[in-house]
Amino acid sequence: MKNAVLSYLSPAVLSVLIFISNFLNPNIFTFNDNNYAVWFILSLFCFSCGWLIDKSLGWQFGGKVLFSITIAASIISISFIAFFSEYFSAENLSSENLILYSLRNVTLGCMGFFGMAVAEVFILQKNLNECEIRREMDTENKANIKKEAELIIKEADITAKGIIATAETEARNIILKKERIELELKEFIQIEKELLKKYESEETD
Repeated sequence: MKNAVLSYLSPAVLSVLIFISNFLNPNIFTFNDNNYAVWFILSLFCFSCGWLIDKSLGWQFGGKVLFSITIAASIISISFIAFFSEYFSAENLSSENLILYSLRNVTLGCMGFFGMAVAEVFILQKNLNECEIRREMDTENKANIKKEAELIIKEADITAKGIIATAETEARNIILKKERIELELKEFIQIEKELLKKYESEETD
């Protein structure tokens, strides 16, 4: 509840500032020192309110609220001036006077929009920087993953070559044992034949 009140405090202050501007010197384009200082301060306050509206309500909803405030303040100001024309030195309610007061309200509303736009630019810039940081981190992670994959492939290749070399060595040893056994078997058979021949010759004698 407290956050909701604070969120709508800036639009309320901005609407009050726009309405108060009707009680100032109606000649907005008179650039003397006093007028410049007053309008500069009012514009600065409206800019700050627009900044806070963007922070609290966001760009889309805050923009709708600010647009509604500007239109409503202009309509209320024109109605107020029409009822109290003597106080505002507007006995002749010409379209120029009404446009002048409406223009002041719209100008202050535009300053609020300008504050919202600047705040949104900072937010987008911050998000862009965060995206750039995440992208760089992702690139570094991809590079690290690629290096790890290359190391795993190299280790697997070395291991496979070692297994193949071991298998080839065992195969050669088996072949050598087989040849040795065959050779020994042939020698044994030859010896047996010679013994048989010798035995047969002795029986014959």
